[in-house]
Amino acid sequence: MVNFGRVLTAMITPFKEDGSVNYEVSEKLAAHLADRGTDTIVVCGTTGESPTLTWSEEYELFQVVKKAVGDKAKVMAGTGSNSTREAIEATTQAAKLGLDGSLQVVPYYNKPPQEGLYRHFQAIAQSCPDLPIMLYNIPGRTGVNLESETVARLAEIPNIVAVKEASGSVDRASEIRRLTPPEFCIYSGDDSMTLPLLSIGGSGVVSIASHLVGDRLQQMIRAFENGQTQEAIAIHLKLFGLFKALFATTNPIPLKAALHLQGWPVGSPRLPLCEASESVIATLKPVLEDLDLL
Repeated sequence: MVNFGRVLTAMITPFKEDGSVNYEVSEKLAAHLADRGTDTIVVCGTTGESPTLTWSEEYELFQVVKKAVGDKAKVMAGTGSNSTREAIEATTQAAKLGLDGSLQVVPYYNKPPQEGLYRHFQAIAQSCPDLPIMLYNIPGRTGVNLESETVARLAEIPNIVAVKEASGSVDRASEIRRLTPPEFCIYSGDDSMTLPLLSIGGSGVVSIASHLVGDRLQQMIRAFENGQTQEAIAIHLKLFGLFKALFATTNPIPLKAALHLQGWPVGSPRLPLCEASESVIATLKPVLEDLDLL
């Protein structure tokens, strides 16, 4: 059974002032995350601004992060695409680089039917049978929902081992849990949904807040697992304001602003995303101060 752990961090991609990838800061940030509660680092996902990265930049980031964390954390590559052929090529490359898994987003823009989604993920999985794959359902960004029944069909493929469920629906996650075997892992795709999903058999979270509070997220999940539900609830409620502030506008704009406030030179997002507005920063500052993060 593949174990990606409890807290997976969807890592940002740092940029220099000229907009190029800052591999040096990427290396330092990855090592920092691995030392502070992150079990698996997800590279080049939504938070990593994958739509504006070239494949060559992504392959370099995979190697930089893998080298930076060593045995301290696993590394999962965001190699999904709305082109099955491109996704297969990128996933094959990630496997060759020795990464620990692949995050496969639901194809966006071309709006495939459920049978098309099944065949898409099946083809990718069969192209790299030894690489564990996590499905990624985020209908708010892709325009298509990966139905629970389709997830259940895909869970029968040996190396499709998990789903990142970012629909925001506990009912949908419950249906996936009902239809899939216990060893198939369900991860929350939203920090604020982590505790609710744990209650119906979830395994953890693919988090952005873990850039800032990875240790506290680990503490919350462990408390829940140990039956200390009141402690888990208290941590969730303490962090809830941060979870919401980090989505005051499109991710990862607020997260990059928060890291800037901490002194991390992560640069601005690439267009068409842009830097945080003054109102977003004004929302973030008191939340970060309240949690002793500044």
